[in-house]
Amino acid sequence: MREGLKNGLRLGGVVAVVAVCALAWRAGWVQVLYWPSLVAHRAAWAAAESRHRMAAPFVFMGVYAFAVAMSLPVGLWLSLLGGLLFGMWLGGVETGVGASVGAGLLFLIARGLLGPFCEAKFGRRIARLRPGLERDGFAYLLALRLMPVFPFWLVNLAPALIGMRFWPYMAATVIGMVPTSFVLAAIGAGLSANLASGRPPSAAMLLRPEILLPLAALAVLAVMPSLWRQFLSRGRGGVKDVSRV
Repeated sequence: MREGLKNGLRLGGVVAVVAVCALAWRAGWVQVLYWPSLVAHRAAWAAAESRHRMAAPFVFMGVYAFAVAMSLPVGLWLSLLGGLLFGMWLGGVETGVGASVGAGLLFLIARGLLGPFCEAKFGRRIARLRPGLERDGFAYLLALRLMPVFPFWLVNLAPALIGMRFWPYMAATVIGMVPTSFVLAAIGAGLSANLASGRPPSAAMLLRPEILLPLAALAVLAVMPSLWRQFLSRGRGGVKDVSRV
């Protein structure tokens, strides 16, 4: 009886998550956060933030957490929107908080309701992360957060299904998300300043210091996996599994 109830709850959880994701796509909530839409509606977003200055940061963090928990592919655009609306520092903090809360929710959902479904659907991908997570836990996950070798949603799911404890997972998640959160918010803030000046979006924007410098920092983060592989090839075992795939 108890096992049947548990299976029923899990099935209901899968149905609910799929239904919410389908609704988000069908209603256009996902598409409205893509870059062309953000540019087209920047003034409207800014006006809404100005009218609701106290509530806007919390709404933004809630939307970000929801998107991550549902594994919607809008994290990059939400991070840029955070910089557009709130600037580098506040936008970076809100992005980091929203992403961390969403990752924590996804961890709990995967472990409590969606475990068998996720294991069946993503088991082969998760198996690539299993040795490192079982061996090094916090350090391995921190490396994955700092060096985005694997998709964000997979790095959120794998620790839950492998059996990592929640608080080490959250600590590695929060620490690991700090650099990218602030870099993307800085890019968004730079784009906001250029768009506010009345200049239409163009490739020339990317050469302005307020955008070029954060892009350079993001490029450094992007090449870190390659540097890490070279470091490991010189004799360090560490988190070798991260770089082999």
